[in-house]
Formats: sequence, structure tokens, C-alpha cells
Amino acid sequence: MREIENMSVLITGGGSGIGEGAARHFASKGALVTISGRRREALEAVADDLGDRCRIVVGDVTDGADRAAMVATAVEHGGRLDALLSNAGNIYRCEVPDFDQELLLDVFNTNVVGGMMLTKEAHPHLKASRGCVVFVGSVHTQRAFPDASPYAATKGALEALTGVLAAELGRDQIRVGCVRPGAVLTEINVRAGLTTAEEQQARLGAMGSLHALGRIGTPQEIAEAFEYLVRAEWTTGNVLTVDGGLGLGITNA
Repeated sequence: MREIENMSVLITGGGSGIGEGAARHFASKGALVTISGRRREALEAVADDLGDRCRIVVGDVTDGADRAAMVATAVEHGGRLDALLSNAGNIYRCEVPDFDQELLLDVFNTNVVGGMMLTKEAHPHLKASRGCVVFVGSVHTQRAFPDASPYAATKGALEALTGVLAAELGRDQIRVGCVRPGAVLTEINVRAGLTTAEEQQARLGAMGSLHALGRIGTPQEIAEAFEYLVRAEWTTGNVLTVDGGLGLGITNA
């Protein structure tokens, strides 16, 4: 397996939640991490903790110039690019009669198209380093939660994309993987205005009994899955489920 020490890793959505957990995990193991996101304050808070091993790029994955800056900064910071963790995402929830085409296109643009175009931007650098791309799927592709079809559709697209890109990019020795988390406390619903931070914490805490292991997960546990996919040199096209058994459909209640 590849060593993480001095590996150059670009993490989108790195200012909070799963992306922040990944940044802290990789930096603690000696990687040179570049984190991106739309909120400067959140990124700077993480970078201040991580020190010289972390650079930030304030930008949006749906913007071409911002994507170019993300990749360029990661290459400058690490001397190359070894891994792209395409974690940035948004959520849109509603009932079918309330579907709004503009909002549907917006969530697909952020969750799917942004990651695809960032993969294009990173491609020559990942080819040179024989690196990898890791997407973030969701247990929403395994369990049906009413009113979540827009979000679930974007995550299903990413999980399908993982296999197709792995088949295509294997000839360039670029590996492609995807981590499928269960319930993990993040800010995505709060940022979307769907709930308050307190309500989100209470809701996710109450979901513990839906997991076979009786609790929700942590960003650190998702970061450990990222690490495996980044380091494993003969693993590609995989969707790695890290959900505490949420996708099994059982309950401990």
C-alpha cells in the first residue's frame, strides 16, 4: 500500500463534517492537504489547527475557474497531486409535487457535475502520479427515505460513475473509488436551511437504533475508509460501505 507521508491530497468541502475529518486524518499522518469550500472562515479554522501541512482554496466546485484554482493550489502545495477526495455536496429535499427544476439541476450540478469536472481538471496530474479519485455516496442508495429522492438520485449517480470511471481511467493507472457512509453528523442539512444544528444533532442521535452497531458514525471513521481507498494500489471501482449496518434495514429499538 502507498504511504501517506507527504502525499498530496485535495479535499473538497473540507471546512466541516466528513471533509474536515478527512483533512485532519490525512494531515495527522503526514499528508500535504489542500481543502476547498465556499466559507473562508470554516476553512481557515481547520487550516489554523493543521498548520503548514494545509492550504485552503475558497471556491465552488460548480465554477470552472475555482476548480482550476483548487487543483493548481494542491499541485503547488504538494509538488504533485496524488488523490482527489470529491466530497463537496449539497442537499435538496421535497415531495414530488414540489419538484423545482432549477433546484434539481443545482443539486446535480454541485453533487455530480462538479465532481466530474474536477476529475477532468485533475486528470493529467493524477495520471502522472498514478493517483486516485474518491467520491462520496450515501446510504440513501440502499434505504428509501421519503422526500429525499433528489439527493438520493445524485448519490446513485456518483456510485454508478465510480465503476465507469474506474474502467475508463484504469488505462491511465488512475484508481476510482467511492465511500458510502451511514448517518454521520455534518452541517449539510443545516446549511440547506432544513433544520437547526440542535435539531440535526437530536435527529441523528435518534437514528442510532437503525444501525446494526447501535450508533451513528463519526467523520474519523469515514476518513479511515478514504485512507484505504487512497492507499490500496489494486483496488478500483469499489463502493465501500461504512454505515454501521444502517443499510441492512434492521433496528435495535
